[in-house]
Amino acid sequence: MFAKAVAVSLLTLASASVFAADCKVTVDSTDQMSFNTKEFTIDKSCKTVEIELTHGGSLPKNVMGHNLVISKTADMQAIATEGMSQGLDKDYIKADNAAIIGHTKMIGAGEKDTIKLDTSKLEAGGDYSFFCTFPGHISMMKGKVVVK
Repeated sequence: MFAKAVAVSLLTLASASVFAADCKVTVDSTDQMSFNTKEFTIDKSCKTVEIELTHGGSLPKNVMGHNLVISKTADMQAIATEGMSQGLDKDYIKADNAAIIGHTKMIGAGEKDTIKLDTSKLEAGGDYSFFCTFPGHISMMKGKVVVK
């Protein structure tokens, strides 16, 4: 009887880890002005999600820098356009832009940055995107954020 209870308990623990939400996302960026994914999912069962941006290329951030910005899809072009006037030292982001849900700093070759995003700022099924605000990069460096 005891062995059966232990086996059931272990099975329950194993199942919980299989079905646990993944509360971390890693996105890599390259010298070819691209992200390694066009979509990632945020599970609302996570109170916060860590989003890590890495740069697998060899060029410095003043030449091929990247950041990762999350906003509603309808706001992304305005955020990128406004960010161009802010310059590299401000990560091509206007600091007080309320439309920005979260963003990393601008990184170059071999660097990485992580943000912690409060999932209460997102609605399940909402229309969200991620993109890079380095001038001109949004044309190729963008993707969907699926919230479930």
